[in-house]
Amino acid sequence: MNRTQRIAAAAASALVVGVLAAGCGGSGSDSEGSGGKDVTLRVNLFGQFGYKDLYKQFEADHPGVKIVETAEGDLGKYNTKLSQQIAANASAGDVVAIEEGQTVNFLQAADKFVNLQDHGYDKLKDAYLPYVANATTSADGKTTIGLGTDVGGLAMCYRRDLFEKAGLPTDRDEVAKLWPTWDDFIATGEKFTTGIKDDKIHFIDAATNVYNSILMQGGDETYFDRDNKLVVDSNPAVKNAWDLANKMIDAKLTAKVQAFTKEWNAGFKNGSFATIACPAWMTGYIKGQAGDNFTGKWDIATVPGGGGNWGGSWLAVPKSSKHQKEALELIKFLASEEGQMGAFKSEGRLPSLPALYDTPELKDAKNPYFNNAPIGQLFVAGARNLKPVYLGAKNVPVRDAFENVLRSVESGDRSESKGWPAAVKAAEKAAK
Repeated sequence: MNRTQRIAAAAASALVVGVLAAGCGGSGSDSEGSGGKDVTLRVNLFGQFGYKDLYKQFEADHPGVKIVETAEGDLGKYNTKLSQQIAANASAGDVVAIEEGQTVNFLQAADKFVNLQDHGYDKLKDAYLPYVANATTSADGKTTIGLGTDVGGLAMCYRRDLFEKAGLPTDRDEVAKLWPTWDDFIATGEKFTTGIKDDKIHFIDAATNVYNSILMQGGDETYFDRDNKLVVDSNPAVKNAWDLANKMIDAKLTAKVQAFTKEWNAGFKNGSFATIACPAWMTGYIKGQAGDNFTGKWDIATVPGGGGNWGGSWLAVPKSSKHQKEALELIKFLASEEGQMGAFKSEGRLPSLPALYDTPELKDAKNPYFNNAPIGQLFVAGARNLKPVYLGAKNVPVRDAFENVLRSVESGDRSESKGWPAAVKAAEKAAK
């Protein structure tokens, strides 16, 4: 990004702070505000976004406004409940988070959200990474339902102490050299298993997490093409990810714990796994689950295959909100440069505003918890080059179907009925 581009991006990003506030009237029952009355804004999120201090600042700047956050730890439950609420035009919250796998789905119900294009979005969209700006915009370009907050990026987090115990290098640059490819990663896992000599400690957390990471490296689509045709049996990226995940299962490298369950969370404390596919937002999650006693024991290296993306979020205002004016002001603040940097500092969420990528505050950032890993270099370097992966409106049920079959294989059911044919059949059923 040259100087002229940086100035333009910064100016566009600054509009996130001001433009929405100037045009908040319109499509809701509260378009004129709350008439001086106290307002409680309900924010509905999945996981931790790092907004605690930002809420305090917003409340201080908006006397009479109180923010109450609900954070669901299980993404599947969150998506199901939010989908039901939006479909019924029920009270889903004044502000809701939309994760990357659900953007296409919620765009099909765009009329249930406040259209940000009625509030100056066309003047601020260029501040975001292009795919972030476009992901929550309808195909005809007339409706935008969400402001981007963060992107995932992808690296590999690992336990330095367990690597040392297994006789493997611990320096992040040397670790990265162990696994330029996923086959090399598997070979490293086999060495780890031989060296650790403890059947309670596994190389990776779960086959499903690695499977999804590999899949998201495989091109611009996964289970569906851009005509929403199911392509699981014809897209080689899906079969490649499946085969590599099964190699890891065959090598007995996985701890067999499902992500975002109590068992998975406990694994961060009891050391049941030594590596985990690690988008930027995962760093905050690991710290929260493992606790202060593991400071410096975790580190971060590049991911096999050289990059990828896992995650990304947008904030939206449902039309069912009775406080749309204040809700719009809140999402523009949380999605601004100040808001995104606050979330990065708190939970490691990588901003989706590229004007921030050249700032020393971000590009030179290190994470003390992860042995001072240069998270700015690890995650920012590839952020500008992240490419959109089309997921399809029914991506989540199809992904769940694939994961369920893969977990059956991981748990020991190696019958042909539980292999690739079963995964394809389950996906076809889920896509209907």
